[in-house]
Amino acid sequence: MSKVNKRKHVMNEALWDDYELPKENQSIVKVLKSRGNNLHEIATPKGEEYLVSMPTKFRKNIWVKRGDYVLVEPIIEGDKVKAEIVKIMNKDSIKYYKENKIWPTEFDENKKVNDEIEDDMFVNTNRVNVNVYYSESDSSELSNSESCSDQESEKK
Repeated sequence: MSKVNKRKHVMNEALWDDYELPKENQSIVKVLKSRGNNLHEIATPKGEEYLVSMPTKFRKNIWVKRGDYVLVEPIIEGDKVKAEIVKIMNKDSIKYYKENKIWPTEFDENKKVNDEIEDDMFVNTNRVNVNVYYSESDSSELSNSESCSDQESEKK
């Protein structure tokens, strides 16, 4: 199979969801960060964090970023890497899981909290944020100081 055909089949499998519910040993997790070498650190609904591996069929074809949700299946022999990604969730599959009441409620609460934090969090640190407010007394003092500096410049 050529690279193009393989990529086409993998993308079709990922995009055209068959809406299968997770099996007994599979679980829904959230990607926290990428560790390199096709390893990703994830968080379970219970709060556990561990590494999962990306299967070879997804490598170089589909990318997973921080905040994405994936379906994982545990690996028995894994010490550090405890699971393997089975499916990368998209908006439609998340909606389907929520309709069937399979979606973990912990992820819904975390999303609301993260959205609130992100709204307050972004501040451009490259620019100094200076808010200057003048009252009437400040403006009269300012005009006096300006007039003094004008008189000094006229004397020169």
